[in-house]
Amino acid sequence: MVILGLTGSIAMGKSTAAAAFRRLGVPVHDSDAEIHALLGPRGTAVAAVEVAFPGVVKNGAVDRLALGARVFGDPTALRRLERILHPLVSASRAKFLRKNTMRGRRVVVLDIPLLYEVGADKLCDAVVVVTAPKFLQRLRVLRRPGMSEERLAAILARQMPDGEKRRRADFVVSTGLGRAASLRHIRIVVKVANMMSGCHWPPR
Repeated sequence: MVILGLTGSIAMGKSTAAAAFRRLGVPVHDSDAEIHALLGPRGTAVAAVEVAFPGVVKNGAVDRLALGARVFGDPTALRRLERILHPLVSASRAKFLRKNTMRGRRVVVLDIPLLYEVGADKLCDAVVVVTAPKFLQRLRVLRRPGMSEERLAAILARQMPDGEKRRRADFVVSTGLGRAASLRHIRIVVKVANMMSGCHWPPR
């Protein structure tokens, strides 16, 4: 089974790329979606997050805005949160890989925003980086509710620069030319991945 890592800086079009992989029949493990589930109603991480950050849980789920306010600009608080979430996401990812190995899937995707930053590229046979012009990235980000120039700068400071990600990538997909162009490129990526020699998980 070939494991593709999917990553890209904020607002580069990673969610659109992940949707394209799914349209082509490739299973995708979405780390962000997993975190939403962990913090949502009856989520596995809710109790631990409430202990670490008292008052952020409302109606049985973590208030993500309240939690964000507690960790934004506080590296110590952010590391505390990551120590809770990362092992749970890793366990979910391992289960996903085992399940798809048993099902005989030829290609799967691990959608991980900070793939290079946390060393998760070591899990992958190849990495797909999505990119877009900086002006388009900024335009997309600042359209989001609650986003500001300050918050964008703080997020980018935690992320590897786009140029470095592109340099390390096995495949680079530009999302600045529209969805149709991105889908065509991703279709090629899937074709190449299917041609790659299969390897059992973990690949390395």
